[in-house]
Amino acid sequence: MPPESAVTAPAPQSAVGPLERGLAVLRALGATPSGRARASDLARETGLARSTVDRIVSTLERLDHLRGDPREPSVAPPLMALGNAYLSAGGLPALLGRPARALADELDESVSLAVPDRTGVRFVNQTVRRRTMTVSFRVGDLLPAERCAPGALFAADWTEADREAWLARRQQDPLESGFPALPPRSRGRAPSQEEFAAATAAARERGWAVDDQLIEPGLLALAVPVRGPDGRTVCALSVVSQSSRHDLDSLRALALDRMRATAAAMEAALAAAPAPAERPLPASDLTLGPKDELGPEFLQSLARGLAVLTALGARVGGLTLAETAEATGLSRATARRSLLTLVQLGYAATEGRCFRLLPRVLELGHAQLSVLTLPELAQPHLAELVSQVHESASMAVLDGDDVRYVARVATVRIMSVNITVGTRFPAYATSMGRVLLAALPPEQRAVRLDRAGRLHGFGRNAPTRRTVSSPQQLDALLDGVASEGFALVDQELEEGLRSLAVPVRDRRGRVVAAVNVSTHAGSGSVEATREALLPALRAAADRIEADLAVIGGGDASGGDANGGDANGFGDGQAD
Repeated sequence: MPPESAVTAPAPQSAVGPLERGLAVLRALGATPSGRARASDLARETGLARSTVDRIVSTLERLDHLRGDPREPSVAPPLMALGNAYLSAGGLPALLGRPARALADELDESVSLAVPDRTGVRFVNQTVRRRTMTVSFRVGDLLPAERCAPGALFAADWTEADREAWLARRQQDPLESGFPALPPRSRGRAPSQEEFAAATAAARERGWAVDDQLIEPGLLALAVPVRGPDGRTVCALSVVSQSSRHDLDSLRALALDRMRATAAAMEAALAAAPAPAERPLPASDLTLGPKDELGPEFLQSLARGLAVLTALGARVGGLTLAETAEATGLSRATARRSLLTLVQLGYAATEGRCFRLLPRVLELGHAQLSVLTLPELAQPHLAELVSQVHESASMAVLDGDDVRYVARVATVRIMSVNITVGTRFPAYATSMGRVLLAALPPEQRAVRLDRAGRLHGFGRNAPTRRTVSSPQQLDALLDGVASEGFALVDQELEEGLRSLAVPVRDRRGRVVAAVNVSTHAGSGSVEATREALLPALRAAADRIEADLAVIGGGDASGGDANGGDANGFGDGQAD
């Protein structure tokens, strides 16, 4: 993988203006801590007219890349398809994520993979150790090369043009405002030109580099290079710790040899990587329908440009112009203009006849979205569900033999169900619990039902007189839940309370949570409740699953770019 400075491409004869301006708006949103900003602030930040920003926001909302109030839009999970395209086409999380996680488990320290991005360092994989004080960056975060251990490794391969670009960046941005992931300037320090040159020379000579509290007091890091088959540094493997746990000498003694062994294994994996897959399947232009629907408010050139960007993730190493046109359903001329605009803006590069994505794509809201937890992801969909059915809705996971509520939106009425996030109930007596139990392998289900019988005393301490308390009957009920895809519990947890639940699956098809709607049993018959609520409930679960699929979609190996359950998705069980 050649450095960006080695990749050249002609400037577009006619850049796609709407694509340029749309990316500017996404870039401005990606620079905010929350991924949310007022449209007026976006206009000021980008220098665009407010009417232009409004049209861009309208287009991005139609593409489901932004959600919320158009006057204060927020990045939405489907936007991660852009960053996931880079991660998939680069192939690093898929090939190197598992050995990075294994190293984190072995050392009991956080481990990162980072790549060079112009004069900075951008993280593409994280495996975090959960502690009271957690050391981590988000996938997509960008740091100055001089402020982190990987930067010295990458700078060891810089050309004179790279060094001049670095000096120009420091002069133009002395306060490092272009690096929103950095802590406040009052913490940490920026090395001088001479100090960074010395650190680079040491990294070149030793083959490893350290960060001694350059980013933030108390933060230490050790990094080694991972080289591709051509001998160039593809990425850096870092172990990050705290000065309360290690000093530089003890961290090096603990980790350096194991890091080198892991880097060697990663290099072997890169060398053995299969050749790129076949060309992507032909597609049609998906922007035609929205353009007909919204007319001039829909910026078709912006939508087509983002479709081109996403298409480049279809194959490791990128696509040719002809393949890009075929994969998007666009003419070669239209695809070419978008590709050359992406190259000019630093989001893509040419390599031979192929166009490939660059890590800068991750600045388009990926960092904020990559740390969304499942409850945070589900909350707006539960709110939409409640607005449709006018009943309270919740999400829960298994926690031992109980369900634990992790998200909830209550409806407002005189008589309501008083449940809060964190509430636990016996799984066997709840609709969400039965959905989750039904998804377990038979042997695990049997163990839990047996344990629940001993703990809760089936037939003796049942919550209500209606509660099914026979393990055999429960097992048969769970078979039905697994087959039908929903559970309806009528006054088995509490007299007067009826609830209906469906599963939420991750992109591998595993049930990771359940969502339900609860209502008063006096509102109608069981059949009427099911007919009235089940379609909307299933639609809400489908929307959550769609967001969950794209949030975890940056690693073709089946893990997520954050390393396993770094987003808090878990496996549907908290025990």
